[in-house]
Amino acid sequence: MLETMRSFFENRLDGYDEHMMTNIASAEEFYPFTAACLPLDPGCRVLDLGCGTGLELGAYFLCNPSAKVTGIDLAPGMLDVLREKFPDKDITLLTGSYFDVPFGENVFDAAVSVESLHHFTKEEKIPLYARLRSALKENGYFILTDYFALSDEEEITHRRNLAALKEEQGITDNGFYHYDTPLTLEHETAALYQAGFSAVEVLKKWGATGTLKAIR
Repeated sequence: MLETMRSFFENRLDGYDEHMMTNIASAEEFYPFTAACLPLDPGCRVLDLGCGTGLELGAYFLCNPSAKVTGIDLAPGMLDVLREKFPDKDITLLTGSYFDVPFGENVFDAAVSVESLHHFTKEEKIPLYARLRSALKENGYFILTDYFALSDEEEITHRRNLAALKEEQGITDNGFYHYDTPLTLEHETAALYQAGFSAVEVLKKWGATGTLKAIR
């Protein structure tokens, strides 16, 4: 059965970190790699989309303990865990969808998202990425580490499978349900360019997972 995005993650709080680190291929490499791509300037401001329990932030605070992080996540239980992990850090946590929560303009030195955005279509992402770009300061950038489809056919198949499941279960609303529908790297890159980012680079790949850097 499909679950709403919020319910899916709230129902899996116990053992979530262990699951991600032991069952997601190359997680032990891509979380610290992602953290190392973020700015090291003391007191810099970073926006984390779909921050969850802060797996990437653990490595980041080791590199930059004075960073000011704003995290957004649908699951309040995840945010509670994150707060408990980093009681002495400058963290602002917002419960909600990053499609709805205002980011502000020219606020952040960088933004990051890890293993979160592979649930959404290119059409949904373009306006999100445009708002994200506006929230970055001049010379700011976005680091995206995520799971990508390896072909157009795979991307289409995931989307068709989700549509079939929603039809079978009588789901007719436009809410977000947990089901992986990753874009290809090419389509993800195109979405970032169409949102106005000036340059997009693939920094590293681990099989189907990759890290992109999009410069404002």
